Amino acid sequence: MAAFLAQESSVDGVGAPICTGVFLFGCELNSHARSYTFKVSEEDDSDHTLALNTVCLSEGAKDECNIVEVVGRNYHNQEIAVPVANLKLSCQPWLSLNDFQLQPPVTFRLRSGSGPVHLAGLHQIFHRQDILEDGFSEEDEEFIEEEELSEEEELSPVKPAKKKQRKS
Repeated sequence: MAAFLAQESSVDGVGAPICTGVFLFGCELNSHARSYTFKVSEEDDSDHTLALNTVCLSEGAKDECNIVEVVGRNYHNQEIAVPVANLKLSCQPWLSLNDFQLQPPVTFRLRSGSGPVHLAGLHQIFHRQDILEDGFSEEDEEFIEEEELSEEEELSPVKPAKKKQRKS
């Protein structure tokens, strides 16, 4: 899942992914809406990541165990459900997930309890950068041209100062 986040070398004329957008994500699970599915259009050729930061109980929550699970796909493309939070108003009303990264489609389910439970995070969109025929992108070429110009403008070397002789 996170392999596309690493800076990889160019393969087949496609460069490392460029993050082009970061958007807030939030949803609420409760007794009326026990699940929420985060998905993107199949026609979208960008890579999407959902980084969950916080799961918390909100106003109106009862002092009961609220178990939130994530339903996604594992390495073998089989559906898997994993509990990520067990919240109770009197002892643990919120939990930090430290940018727990998921790749859509993913479903959040309130397995037990009545909530309301809020999930918050960031939706990140990555696009692959096209590489020009010579292996440099347009941005790389602009940077190289700027470097060449700055090298031409180098200052002359500093000459050592002459010592004043003392008259005796």
